[in-house]
Amino acid sequence: MVRMYVRHSVKDFRTWRKAYDAFDVERQGMGVIGDGVYQTLDDPSDVTVYHDFKTRKRAESFAASARLKEVMKGAGVKGKPKIWFVKESKKTGRRRS
Repeated sequence: MVRMYVRHSVKDFRTWRKAYDAFDVERQGMGVIGDGVYQTLDDPSDVTVYHDFKTRKRAESFAASARLKEVMKGAGVKGKPKIWFVKESKKTGRRRS
């Protein structure tokens, strides 16, 4: 599994959240198999979202899609979002001291 994180600032969280939720079914059709939304404690307009995918290719395709950019713009995302991809790190079997 690959997790994509997106952090961006939004003009109005309620407007952004409504657009995000409306995009849910379409997002699933684009390969998203899990997601979550977080707001910074001191600034509710500072939003971090994660999306899970089965493969890196699906994650990168989603991130590069014109449709995602269109939805983000319409939702009031300000500036360029920071996007990064991660995978889970497996335990090495070492014990903690």
